[in-house]
Order: sequence, then structure tokens, then C-alpha cells
Amino acid sequence: MGMTMTQKILAKHAGLDTVEVGQLIEAKVDMVLGNDITTPVAITEFEKAGFTRVFDRDKISIVLDHYTPCKDIKSAELCLQARNFAHKHQITNFFDVGQMGVEHALLPEKGLCAPGEIIVGADSHTCTYGALGAFSTGIGSTDMAAGMATGLLWFKVPSAIKVTLKGKLQPCVSGKDVILHLIGEIGVDGALYQSLEFAGEGVSSLSMDDRFTISNMAIEAGGKNGIFPVDEKTMEYINGRVDRPCEAFQADPDAVYASEVVIDLNALEPTVAMPHLPENTRTIDNVGQVKIDQVVIGSCTNGRLSDMAAAAAILKGRKVARRVRAIIIPATQHVYKECIRLGYMDTFIDAGCVVSTPTCGPCLGGYMGVLAEGERCVATTNRNFVGRMGHTASEVYLASPAVAAASAIAGHIASPETV
Repeated sequence: MGMTMTQKILAKHAGLDTVEVGQLIEAKVDMVLGNDITTPVAITEFEKAGFTRVFDRDKISIVLDHYTPCKDIKSAELCLQARNFAHKHQITNFFDVGQMGVEHALLPEKGLCAPGEIIVGADSHTCTYGALGAFSTGIGSTDMAAGMATGLLWFKVPSAIKVTLKGKLQPCVSGKDVILHLIGEIGVDGALYQSLEFAGEGVSSLSMDDRFTISNMAIEAGGKNGIFPVDEKTMEYINGRVDRPCEAFQADPDAVYASEVVIDLNALEPTVAMPHLPENTRTIDNVGQVKIDQVVIGSCTNGRLSDMAAAAAILKGRKVARRVRAIIIPATQHVYKECIRLGYMDTFIDAGCVVSTPTCGPCLGGYMGVLAEGERCVATTNRNFVGRMGHTASEVYLASPAVAAASAIAGHIASPETV
């Protein structure tokens, strides 16, 4: 019986020839990730267990991105705890204010993720790196502590859903629309503890940023991970970033899948997830005229340079509607600098937007865009649960950067083709 991409990676890291669905294995990990919320919990458990050394200071990444620059005393104390630990153990990949970016945009940019690797992170959107053909998944902070100490973790081998992509995306349609469409089809628990394995001739038409966005939201369908096959675009992306040997894994022709979903990329339209679940999707023509108070363009889902370019193309020469607050958050310092170099920053500011330092900020209702009672926001983030971005009586609508930018101009949820 053949194996899927995910199963092959797990087998290799467990030192086994084959693995089976449901099998419990102990596997070596290539990178352990934490942020300013989850790392302090892991540090406490690390020290409580009596560990005094990390397994490999080059294979741990700590990114202070959720509440930084620190919004209050508590967040400052959490960052200090992470900072002291990183300095004590000489963690190579420690990213503080000035170097940090939103973690799931930063790690690939820095070459810290590669095909065939196992990357675990104390953040549920760690599944982002599946875009590179890696097995990447979120873990708890206690698992992060064990991973930092031993470089080993237990996994249950997941079954897989094959997502076959056909055709190519039309103008104004992006990876965000692909994943929202998929979640709308199968639901927020449609891939519960399963691997979403993308395949088909349509994969080659997707940019790496599209693939990062799609993999990032695999967790929103309940997935253990999302993963793409390695192709020329993957290798072009890692060239000059990844400086170590890596191995690409392809699914066996006779790999077994629990089910298959086929998506015709040609037929997709801009898609919006209505409150209060990512599965509550509608195409833009079925949304209606929903008035909004705020737009957020950024996050680990859609804060990359192509996302900034899509927003800038629509905002250029236009103005944000009165009574709408438009917040732009480039995901990394590199993206921020490129926005300056390419003139996007002028476009954003001239349109009436505010541009933030890289941060997760408003995505989790932390700061830099918290919503009041009754307010509505169109966001390029990944979750729209009750109270996710502020008051429990506020509403978050998930969309692509193009739809978010168009909505900022219109003052209501709008198609990029109508502004």
C-alpha cells in the first residue's frame, strides 16, 4: 500500500520504512517554533521538568509577533521571559522587535523551512509551511517544551484528503478564495485530524504566496496539516534562502486517501466568509451590501508582498470611504521595505490608510484594530469566530486583499471589479 506525502515524511523522520493511518510514532523534528504568547508557557514547563539544555539552538525559532511592540505590562513581561530564555540558551533564530515579522511569513522568508522537513510550532497556523512540501503542524506549549529539550515528538499518522486542483485562477481571484471555497465545501471539521494534500495540474498555476495562504488555513477545516507537492516554483523560492540539503517527497501512485475534493480554479469567484465561521462562505455576488467600519489587510495569511501589491493596485489614486478605518500590516520587515521601495506605502497613506509595523495585533483581538460593539470588519485574516477581533457583538468577514481593498473604498463589502 502506497503512502501520501505526509506519511512519507513522517516515516522518514521516525526511521521507519512505512507507516499506517492511526499509528503512533516518535519522530525527529527539524524546527520548533514559538511566539510571545506560547513560548513563555513552554519555558515554564521546560524548567518545571528540570531541563537545562535545548537539543539544538539552531533548530528552535522564537518570534515575538503577537503583542509586539508590547501593548501593556503583561505582554512586556511575557516577551521578557522569552527574551531571557533565548539569550540564556543562545537561540540562533530569535526575532525581537526590529527583526521580527509575523512568524508564518518570516520563517519561510528566512529559509528556516524546507521541503521534506518536520516543523512544529506552538501556534495553530504553523501548517503554513506545507506550501514548501514540508510536514508542518501546530502543537501545544507543553509539546513545544518537550520538542525544545529532546528534538523528538509523538505523532499519530493522519489519513488524507486529496484536493485535486484543475485549471487556473481568474483575475481578482487568489489563494484566499481557493481555501475559503474549500472550507465552505467541507466545513470547519471536514478534515479533522487529516492531511489536506493538494495535487493536480492546477497546482502549477498557483504562486508560492497563494500556496502559503491555502496551507495556512488548512487548520480552519480541522486539518492536521496542508501540503503541496514540490515543483519548480518551490525550488525557485528556496533557492538562495535554504542553505542545507533537503528532500522532496511525492505521494505514491497507489497512495490511499479517505476522500477526494476536485476544485475547478477557472470557475472560482471572489469569496467571503460571513460571521461567525470560516465555513460560512458566499461568492461576492451573494453577499449583499454589508456596510463596514474597518478593513485589515495583513496577517500570516495575507501579509506578503503580493498581497500588498494586490491592495495597492486597487487603492492607487482612490480614497478610503468616510467612516472606514483601513489598517495595512506588512507581515515582515522585508515586505515593509519593499512596500516603501515600490511606492505602495505612498499609495496606502495617500488613500487614507494607516500602516503598522509587522504584528498579529488585530487578528486575535489584541491591539492595532480592536472592534467595538456592533462594528464590522473585512479582514484578510484567518478566523472570524465570535469576539475574535474584539467585542462579542462585532463581526469579522474574511476575504482576499483585493476584496478588502475594494471594500475599504466602497464603504461596504465590494468586488474589486466594481470600484
